[in-house]
Amino acid sequence: MNLTPISVKFDIGDGRIVTIETGKLARQADGAVTVRLGNAILLATVVANKEPKPGQSFFPLTVDYQEKFASAGRIPGSFFKREGRLSDYEVLISRLIDRALRPLFPDNYFCEVQVLVTLISSDPEVMPDALACLAASAALAVSDVPIQEIISEVRVARIEGKYVINPNRSDLAKADMDFIIGATEKNIMMVEGESKECQEEDLIAAIEAAHAAIRVQVKAQEELRDLKGVKGKREYTLPHQNEELKAKVIAFAKDKIYAVAKSASAKHDRSDAFKKIAEELKESLGELPEEDAPLVGEYFHDLEKEVIRNMILDESVRLDGRALDQVRPLAMETDILPSPHGSALFTRGETQSLTTVTLGTPEDELLIESAATSNYSKFILHYNFPPFSTGEVKMMRGPGRREVGHGNLAMRSLKQMMPGSDYAYTVRVVSDILESNGSSSMATVCAGSLALMDAGVPLPKHVSGVAMGLISRASDGKWAVLTDILGDEDHLGDMDFKVTGTRDGIVGIQMDIKVDGLSMDVMRSALAQAKKGRLHIVEAMYAVVPAARPEPKPHAPRMEKIIIDREFIGAVIGPGGKIIQEIQRETGTTINIEEVGETGEVSIFSSQKESLDKAVAWVKGIVAVPEVGEVYESVVKSIMPYGAFVEFMPGKQGLLHISEVSWKRLETMEGVLSEGEKVKVKLTGTDPKTGKFKLSRKVLMPKPDGYVEREEGDRGERRDRGDRGDRGDRGDRRDRGPRDDRRGGGDRDRGDRRGPRDDRGPREDRGPRPERQDFPEKPQEPTFDEE
Repeated sequence: MNLTPISVKFDIGDGRIVTIETGKLARQADGAVTVRLGNAILLATVVANKEPKPGQSFFPLTVDYQEKFASAGRIPGSFFKREGRLSDYEVLISRLIDRALRPLFPDNYFCEVQVLVTLISSDPEVMPDALACLAASAALAVSDVPIQEIISEVRVARIEGKYVINPNRSDLAKADMDFIIGATEKNIMMVEGESKECQEEDLIAAIEAAHAAIRVQVKAQEELRDLKGVKGKREYTLPHQNEELKAKVIAFAKDKIYAVAKSASAKHDRSDAFKKIAEELKESLGELPEEDAPLVGEYFHDLEKEVIRNMILDESVRLDGRALDQVRPLAMETDILPSPHGSALFTRGETQSLTTVTLGTPEDELLIESAATSNYSKFILHYNFPPFSTGEVKMMRGPGRREVGHGNLAMRSLKQMMPGSDYAYTVRVVSDILESNGSSSMATVCAGSLALMDAGVPLPKHVSGVAMGLISRASDGKWAVLTDILGDEDHLGDMDFKVTGTRDGIVGIQMDIKVDGLSMDVMRSALAQAKKGRLHIVEAMYAVVPAARPEPKPHAPRMEKIIIDREFIGAVIGPGGKIIQEIQRETGTTINIEEVGETGEVSIFSSQKESLDKAVAWVKGIVAVPEVGEVYESVVKSIMPYGAFVEFMPGKQGLLHISEVSWKRLETMEGVLSEGEKVKVKLTGTDPKTGKFKLSRKVLMPKPDGYVEREEGDRGERRDRGDRGDRGDRGDRRDRGPRDDRRGGGDRDRGDRRGPRDDRGPREDRGPRPERQDFPEKPQEPTFDEE
């Protein structure tokens, strides 16, 4: 058994080496390789059926990317503790691979192909998405599955003004441009990414830097293929053709198709007219052999595509009558739904998005989990594409890969204008496409920007988007770029190029190519034309919503943030969360606490201003530091013979001594104060040793007329008790509670050692009382004058 691997290596910069290896793993697949960078290892396999299924008329390519939790030494958190369906993160990477590979297969190749890419070892610093397409392409390169060219993808990021290829995860956080580029040795095939308002020439420079790195990777794959000894690609069965039938289709339908294409009719009218021509064609052809019948529709579709493409290239006329660089009519409204926190309806031609915004708390954050990382996102965008939007009947299932991909592009674009981490709300945007005739993802971006401003989310600028198309003709090299493409133009065109941005620059881009590639000249023209289109749209958006609402709508949750010292976080939370749960329960609010450096951020949410104010006051009371001389509204918590314990701030109690209750000398607290009674007290001081509070009520009362300050009497000479030594700090004796609680320590009941008073006999039987010595009178409790 020969398990000797074949491998090649190349440097992607800064001494980081990528290794591609084949011949050791998954040897029964048509092609299998591993790609390694650092500790990250991806296994890519490709298997293709030898023959197409009967009647197959399209290319069935399946691409799945999956991350094994074992690759990071983790066990999945699901109930069954195993990997399940692909996450959105894995779906997005699968789409990146699919969109790059699909144009490389021959047009007449209809055998089913499955490409699987699996992360089997992860590295926290290595982003595997950019390596996944390299692995998939290398697996195809060492197989005999027919592809026309070798491709690869890289991530290019601009970090501190420098373009870096496949940067580390930690470095990527500092980037202001982040794009994944797919290309062959000669042409750009796929672009996707985001930036912080970059200019068109910045994007061109990033693509050129990426293309240079891709050429190195393509050569490495060619070297691996040659070392493997792959001599050529497999033969495959060509689909049946009938040139005579094709000529009849052209002769009957060409002029009729042109007339409909030139009529500038609406989407459904145009579709019905084409269907009528197709039915007339079938009637004119009569009975056909079984193998020729499916070809009629295929030839008619190809002719329809050719006629419309030539009309656009030769006459600069589009299906709806617009100029090549013209945007469809726009209509937009905001605040059209009463209950959502923000809403907008954006209509561009026959494409319409109804978008809503919901403001939530940090508890609503979305967990985005991969094998190596787990992050929470406070900005969520969901894109829904119901079948009625195109006038069709389909099963309503969960969101497909297309919905996930379109939503991700809109999310990444709007995210660039979202407030930073100090914005406490979690924001969810939902775009429901009500009509679709091209560019629905760009309608989502525009509607999302309007709805966010309607909700009071402080976006500094509007974000708009436009989808560009390309029509090219290989015979004479002619091409045309189309602005704001229709669904039909997307279907029959060579490119879908979506660009989003503000007045000041590009924030998002997604490009798919259906032909051999895109030259840099076409790319520059498409970007320039896209800028003109999106600026036209964004100005119309500013005319409707010039700026975000100054604050959320009245029924939206209100939020207030309090910054506290880190030492008070525990006091707000309480033991086992007791305090914070009580605050939330009693006020009906939601509270989130985060430790940020040396401070704590307390975010309080409520849809009711009264509840919010109550919770804010509660928290501020817990963390507030009492100030000497301030007057506080307090609540009597308990009554003692020597005074009352009062709570004058949340969680802060002190003794209101009997001598400080009133200017009048009180012998007892009975009938003076009662538990639960509210009284105003003044903080007159704190004990320097224990920090206990000195409170007074009488200082807030006027002195009675004729009141004479009590003078300390002459208590005589204190007897000399000798040197008592240093007894140490005996603590504050004033707030020790009832004396009975201080005898004997703890709760032991030692009884009255003197016996009942009734058993001691009458006083006259006890004889004369001895003379009292002139000792100082011992008070019931320490007073505040005691040091």
